[in-house]
Amino acid sequence: MGVIGTANIAIRRILPVLAAHDRVDLVAVASRDKARAERVGAVFGCRGVGDYAALLESEDLDAVYIPLPPGMHHEWALRALRSGKHVLVEKPMSDAYEKTLELISTASELGLVLAENFMFLHHSQHAAVAAMLDGAVGELRQFSGTFAVPPLAPDSFRYQAGLGGGALLDVGVYPLRAAQLYLAGELEVLGACLRVDEATGVDVAGSVLLSDARGVTAQLDFGFEHSYRSTYALWGRRGRVSVRRAFTPPEQLKPVVRIEQQDVVTERSLPEDNQVFNAMDAFVRAALGEGPATGDTSATLRQALLVDRVRRTARLVGSGARGHELLGETPGVR
Repeated sequence: MGVIGTANIAIRRILPVLAAHDRVDLVAVASRDKARAERVGAVFGCRGVGDYAALLESEDLDAVYIPLPPGMHHEWALRALRSGKHVLVEKPMSDAYEKTLELISTASELGLVLAENFMFLHHSQHAAVAAMLDGAVGELRQFSGTFAVPPLAPDSFRYQAGLGGGALLDVGVYPLRAAQLYLAGELEVLGACLRVDEATGVDVAGSVLLSDARGVTAQLDFGFEHSYRSTYALWGRRGRVSVRRAFTPPEQLKPVVRIEQQDVVTERSLPEDNQVFNAMDAFVRAALGEGPATGDTSATLRQALLVDRVRRTARLVGSGARGHELLGETPGVR
């Protein structure tokens, strides 16, 4: 397996797991800065390559992981697939529905594994929460979800429109994806708002209101200008269940779920789990022929379509919104 890019998430979270996995031979890591690639490679016991394309030409690779900025996912995932490699690409799979559809179609035609790395989906707490719904929540009426972080380093790709920056594609996709775990079918975007920063031209915060065909609604909030928050809640006839560390729980954390029913509040501690390992292991098993070739493609496509609908619906506010409204664009997700 090889890695295209030396993003922080790759170095901190993914490469240690791949290097230690007993069914993975980590062969190479690529960066456009060869010296950086060699430094990272030395840490994880693999070679460093100073060119993405050169890595894809390596005959000793079966699969690649791509932690590049969202605006680069489509190009390099497509090139990797066409070079005969299985592909694990960071979320979102691409910055547009049509691009995601092309990637999935290409993987299917070539019989290759293509997976979008939403690691939170691989944590056992969500299955545990789903099992509580009938008894603790009853008939679901409303879902709410939030993922927000403090301001990032000014030179981060997340503030660069040309690289697919912006809060929607970085943190907003998490509550959007979580809402689809509990709401049914195709979701309608009833309203959305994206706050655009004048200096960077990207969306730095936003809110979305969704509904499914049953009338169950979802209120979602996200951004780069907040104290840290990573949570979702389900509210129904019998009560409300909230998940405190929904998207990035540390592997040693025993998640606490809060159940509120009338005058009774219960907190339940769930088993710790390692969503990073679980996500990598699921991809590895699929690449070895022990799982579906392209994973849950219908969910990936629904997610990409929903993100596009949010962009088309969103009202842009803030000092950087003027001009993008006139062009009919959502900044940061072109």
